[in-house]
Amino acid sequence: MTATLDTVPAAPSGTTGQAPAPAPAAHPRRWLGLSAVLAAMLLNLLDSTVVNVAAPAIRADLGGSYSALQWMAAGYTLALAVALLTGGRLGDMFGRRPVLLAGAAGFVATSVACAFAWSPESLIAARVAQGLFAAVMIPQGFGLIRDLFGARDVGKAFALLGPVIGLATILGPVVAGLLVDADLLGTGWRAIFLINVPVGAYTLVVGARALPAPARSQGHADRSGGLDVTGMLLGGLGMSMLVYPLVQGRELGWPVWSLALLAGSAPVLAVFALHQLRRARRGGTPLVRLTVFANRSYSSGVLFVLVFFGTITGFSLAVGLFLQLGLGYSPLDASLTMAPWAIGAFTGSAFSSMTMTRLGRSILHIGLATMIAGLVALYAVFETVGTDLGAWHLTAPLLLFGAGMGMIFVPLFDIIVAGIADHEVGSGSAALESVQQLGASLGIAVLGTVFFGAIGVPAAGHFDPASALDAAEKVAALTLGLTAVAFLVAFLLPRRARAH
Repeated sequence: MTATLDTVPAAPSGTTGQAPAPAPAAHPRRWLGLSAVLAAMLLNLLDSTVVNVAAPAIRADLGGSYSALQWMAAGYTLALAVALLTGGRLGDMFGRRPVLLAGAAGFVATSVACAFAWSPESLIAARVAQGLFAAVMIPQGFGLIRDLFGARDVGKAFALLGPVIGLATILGPVVAGLLVDADLLGTGWRAIFLINVPVGAYTLVVGARALPAPARSQGHADRSGGLDVTGMLLGGLGMSMLVYPLVQGRELGWPVWSLALLAGSAPVLAVFALHQLRRARRGGTPLVRLTVFANRSYSSGVLFVLVFFGTITGFSLAVGLFLQLGLGYSPLDASLTMAPWAIGAFTGSAFSSMTMTRLGRSILHIGLATMIAGLVALYAVFETVGTDLGAWHLTAPLLLFGAGMGMIFVPLFDIIVAGIADHEVGSGSAALESVQQLGASLGIAVLGTVFFGAIGVPAAGHFDPASALDAAEKVAALTLGLTAVAFLVAFLLPRRARAH
C-alpha cells in the first residue's frame, strides 16, 4: 500500500536538469492520451502493492525461502531505483511517446513471465525485469501530460491524478486479494500479473494513437550528452550491495562476506558519485547533478525520503505477512483488513491537497504525528487484545496511519525541491524518485528481516500466533521509531512548497 511519488507532479521528467521548453498548445486527443498515461501509471501502482497480499500464496505454490518473499517485492523496487534516472534520459534522447510505449510493451511481456514463473528464482528475475521496464515507462508520463494539455490546461489533468491514484491505491490490494481467492481458471496468484495484459494493451493501443509524436513532444531529441551506462552500472552495483545482505544475511546466519558486501557498498557508491562529477565536468549528461546535494534542505529531504518510504513500504509488507502467516487470513481477508489504510491515505491526500499552500511544511508534521498516533494505537491493540485480534480491531489504527501517510504524499517533493535552483529541479526530482524506490527496497529488507527474525520457525507448516504477534509488535515499535526520526528530519526541510 505504497503509492509512489513518481505519480506526483513535482517537476519535469528527465534528468538533464534543464528548464523545460515552453509547453505547446493543447492536443486534440488530450483526454484519450491522458487515459493512456494513467493506464501506464496504474501498471506501476498495481505491481508495487500486489505482492504484499499475494506473497504467502506464491510461496505455498512455488516454495522457496522466506527471504524469497522479500525479494519478490524488493527486486521490483530495487530495479526501479537503479534504472529510473536512465529511463528519464532515454525519453530525452529518443522521445517520450516511443520510450513509454517500449517500456509498456516490456512491462506486459515481463508480467506474462511473472505469471508463468515456475520457481521463486524465475519469479524474482521476472520481477526485476518488470522493474527495469517500469523505470523506462514511468518517467515519461508528466512530460507527455504537459505536451498533451499545454500550459493553460495542464492543471485540469493534474487535478485528475490524485483521485485516480488514490482509487488505484485502495483497489490494488483488494483486487489482488479477490483474484487470488477467486482462482479464475486455476490461475490463483498468477492472475495478479495477468491482469496487467489488458491494462498494458490499452496503454499500447491508445498511446500509439493519441500521445504526441516525438516531433511534437520535443522540438529536438537531446542526445548530446549521451547515455551514462557506466553510471547506471555503478549505481546499481552499490545499491544491490547495500540491499542484498540485508535481505539474505539473517537467513544465512550473517556470514562475513555479507557484512563485507554491506560495508563495500559505501565505497562503490562513492565511486559512482565521483563518476557523476567527472562526467559533468567533461560535458556529458550525468544521471544526477550532485550540486543539488550541496543544499542542506535537499540533502535532508533525501534522508527523509529514504526513511519515510522505507518505513511505510516495509511496514505494509510486514502487516500483510502477519495477517496471513500469523493469523491465517486469506489473501482477500487480509486485503480487506488493510483497506482502511488505503482509505485513510486517500482522505489524507485530499486534505493535504487543499491545505498544503497554507500549511507548508507543517502538513508533514501533522501527517507524521497522525501516523505516530496510529502506530501507538496499533501497539496498544496488540498488547490488550493479543492473539484474539480481529479485523475490526485494526480499523482505527490503520485508518490513522494511512491518513497521516497520505498527507505527506502530495506536498513532499515540492517542499524538498523548494530550496534548489530552477535548473536543478528536474535532476533533483528525478534523483528523489530513485531514492524513494531505494528506500522502499531497504524498508522491505530491514523490516522484513526483523519480522522473520522474530516470528521463528513454522511447526507443521504453521507459525505460532503468539510468535507472530511478537514479530508484529517488534515491527510496529521499529516503525514508530523510524517515523519519529522522519518527524525530526522534517524540521530541516524548507517551510514552503515550491510554486509551480
